[in-house]
Amino acid sequence: MRFTVNEYSKHFKMSKEMVYAKLRQKQLNYIMEEGVTYIIVPQSADEATTHESVSTKQETPPSAPPVRPKTTVGTIIALYQRENQHLKHRIKELEAKIDKLIDDKEQMLIGERNRIEQIYSTKDEQLKTILNLVNTKLMLSQDHTVHDVDVSEEEEEDDAIIEHQGYVELKKYLKTLELNSRQRKIIKKRFATAYGNDSRVLQQNGAFYLDFDRFDYSDLLDPNL
Repeated sequence: MRFTVNEYSKHFKMSKEMVYAKLRQKQLNYIMEEGVTYIIVPQSADEATTHESVSTKQETPPSAPPVRPKTTVGTIIALYQRENQHLKHRIKELEAKIDKLIDDKEQMLIGERNRIEQIYSTKDEQLKTILNLVNTKLMLSQDHTVHDVDVSEEEEEDDAIIEHQGYVELKKYLKTLELNSRQRKIIKKRFATAYGNDSRVLQQNGAFYLDFDRFDYSDLLDPNL
C-alpha cells in the first residue's frame, strides 16, 4: 500500500512533522510521482502498525530497524523529467528575450542609419550649392573686363590692349589656380621683372593684366620654372 504524507499521518495517528522527520532520516520507504511523495507501506506492516496504535500501552512493541527508502527507476525518471521541463521553459524564456533584444537593436540601427543618411543628404545638397556658387564666381572673375580706365599718355598703347575682351587681371587669375602663397609671389615677381621688356606683360594702375586671346603666358605662369 502507499499513502500520501497527509494520509499516512492520519492513518498512523502521528503528526506531519514526525512523518517528514522520518522521511528525512530515511526511516520510511517512499517514491515520488509527478511531484507527490508516496510512502510505501507493506500490507503486513500496515496491519501491525494499526494493531499497535489500537492496543493499550501495556505492551511496548520492539523497535523495528529503520527502513531505508528505495530510490526506484521511476523516481529518477520523474526527477529528470521535471528538471527537463524546467530547463525547456527557461530556454524558451531566454530565446524570447534574445529575440526581443535583437529586434530592438535592429530597429535602433535602422533608425541611426536613416538619420545619418539624412544628414549626409543635407550636407551633400549644401556642398553642391556652395560649389555651384564658387564655380559661378570663378567664371565671372575670368570673364571680367575693365572699362572706362583713365590713363596717361605713356599708357595709351597698353589701354588699347587692356580693353580687349580677353583681358584678365593677374591677381584674380592666380586665385583660380591651385597655388600656394609662395608660388603666387614667384609668378608676380616674374611679371614685375618682365614688365617693360616683354610686350605680353600689361600694367595699369599698378596691376598686371593678361590677354589670353593674344598671348601665351605658360612660361611666366609656371611656378616650377
